[in-house]
Amino acid sequence: MDSTVKPQDTDASTATAASAAEGLQPFLHDAVVTLHAPSLAISSADGQFRGGVDGFYHGDRRALSELTVAVEDIALAPVQGALSGADRADFRAVLRGLGETSPDPAVALHRRRVTGAGRMEEVVEITNSGVRHVGLRLTVTAGTDLAAMEQVKSGRPPRVLTPQAADTDRIKLSWTAEDFTVQLTSEPAPDAVHLPAGRLSYDIDLPPGTSWSVTLRCAAAYADGDRFPAPPDNQLPWRTPALRSADRVLDRWLTRSLADLDRLRLTDPRSPDAERPDTFLAAGAPWFLTLFGRDSLWAARMLLPLGTDLAAGTLRTLARRQGAATDPVTEEQPGKILHEVRRETLKSGNRLALPPVYYGSVDATPLWITLLHDAWRWGLDPREVEALLPHAEAALDWMRTQADASGDGFLKYVDHSGGGLSNQGWKDSHDSIRYRDGRLAAAPIALCEVQAYACEAARGGAALLRAFGRPGADAWEEWAERLAERFRKRFWVEDEHGPYPAVALDGDGRPADAVTSGFGHLLGTGLLDADESALLAARLTRPDLDAGHGLRTLSGDAVGFNPFGYHTGSIWPHDTAIAVHGLVRSGFPDAAASLAQGLLTASVAFDSRLPELFAGHGGERGSRPAPYPASCRPQAWAAASSVLVLRSALGLDADVPAGTVTVAPAFASAYAPLTVTQLQLGQGRLDVSVAVDGMVDVSAPEGLSVVTR
Repeated sequence: MDSTVKPQDTDASTATAASAAEGLQPFLHDAVVTLHAPSLAISSADGQFRGGVDGFYHGDRRALSELTVAVEDIALAPVQGALSGADRADFRAVLRGLGETSPDPAVALHRRRVTGAGRMEEVVEITNSGVRHVGLRLTVTAGTDLAAMEQVKSGRPPRVLTPQAADTDRIKLSWTAEDFTVQLTSEPAPDAVHLPAGRLSYDIDLPPGTSWSVTLRCAAAYADGDRFPAPPDNQLPWRTPALRSADRVLDRWLTRSLADLDRLRLTDPRSPDAERPDTFLAAGAPWFLTLFGRDSLWAARMLLPLGTDLAAGTLRTLARRQGAATDPVTEEQPGKILHEVRRETLKSGNRLALPPVYYGSVDATPLWITLLHDAWRWGLDPREVEALLPHAEAALDWMRTQADASGDGFLKYVDHSGGGLSNQGWKDSHDSIRYRDGRLAAAPIALCEVQAYACEAARGGAALLRAFGRPGADAWEEWAERLAERFRKRFWVEDEHGPYPAVALDGDGRPADAVTSGFGHLLGTGLLDADESALLAARLTRPDLDAGHGLRTLSGDAVGFNPFGYHTGSIWPHDTAIAVHGLVRSGFPDAAASLAQGLLTASVAFDSRLPELFAGHGGERGSRPAPYPASCRPQAWAAASSVLVLRSALGLDADVPAGTVTVAPAFASAYAPLTVTQLQLGQGRLDVSVAVDGMVDVSAPEGLSVVTR
């Protein structure tokens, strides 16, 4: 079993399930994904890794692309494959015809998978529940291509590498490429090894009523460590609430989401305290399991009712990387908050090439300011807030510089490098910003929701500056007022259903007049007046946007509407949840309740683990929404949406500096009786109950006055 053969390209020992679709992004909608960031495992429901997108990954690299279990001359009949937790799954199969004396199966295989940070363990157990003595040969086949995530996503991963083997008590296969090493151990050792193919065979003798098992452990590591390591312990940066409502769907969605969010946690190695590093949420598995400014900020903001530690960690992690220079290649600018961080340049197709640290986001900077303001309101220690104020001032200056540079006072973006993102808002696909007739808008582009984020950030920034005795508060409030007035004059257009804001202004200052879900991001930000908010509330509930399972990103009446379009007709749970919260903040709880119910309906179809996005077919086409096949699942802001919907239902708001907490149930009666305990406000606990008759009971931290209505 000893070999000194070095890794080299060989023909893959098995054909991948995706071979017919080579060159196309692989699908994930029927995959079982177990997660412990920065690692994850993806397989089909039978538990096998067969290529395509299957595999065990660590830090954006595939450590195993093949891990199959077979029994010689016996067909495995899969009967069950499902998650048993965010980081673990169980797979069961029957060995057809083996040891059977009746129509009942006699011998079964149980495969238990646990994913950890940099490791995966699988226990394969064979149980003989029959009355006959049976013998069999089980073969495990392991292989890897050590493909980068971008190669997997492209549908063109490299060929499988030949493993090395070490002759030890526990057979160890290893693969190495550059600075990345993978090792697979077996306990007990196999009876036979075929090295080039990575096959481990076990001769098993099973008397009636007995079991046999093998434990396979895979470890993967970079020589220089992880870019963003997993947390060093299991202490969460939030308080886990307990929810019990009349609608168990809401309860299950929240529980599953919090479990997934736990396993999406990553830490900043630049934190000054290595034992208690700053924590943030990776954007999503598998494609975006790293730091994304916009995604991490939104997710932390949604989770504020559970505590401010995650928000503080996210803010500090991004502040350490805040732009300090002007670089058109990376899109860095002084005061700007980054878009994403990767280990290597991310290439896709012939044009896109994003550098490892990329700042191509027009909205992360105002969202950073707003998160700091909101975290302060939810009780973040004033000393921690004050330490971040210089970064807030730099971010505010970036907003002003951006608006001044455009000449018309709006925040805009354009891809300066020619190899970056052509659209730099959250709808960042190349075809997302368009006119009603389907034409694409040309850059520089001013997005409607970015102006709302900037308005909210300016007001929040002003409140922070005033509270901490720093200059500029009045000027930023005036800046926000002027921005709202400019928006009112330039963005509003009209169709047969009435006035509405265009999705954007194009490079010539013309409104790109598509009807989109972006309306929901404007509500409650201070950009709109009461009449304008009412117009948008009405538009959001029209069937062209409200599909019954959530909001379509593009109106179903638009030219180019595609239910499977990434940003041109699909439904994103976080997008709908933001609209739900905006509707409540603006005084439209009934509209909010309807959209929230759509998300709950969708959560059932996805086993309470809502994906990044799903197809925008209407509810009239069926009670279960269709998946978007390449969607991340789990995904941070999709999971965090469960907390934002719960907060919206309760009408929950906080102002710890002013000594108040507001509970004004908007549509919580739909789930009553409802009790949620162990929310967090400042350093204290918050419990809320809503009875069937609408009566509210609140237990708040000492020193805070409760406002109910």
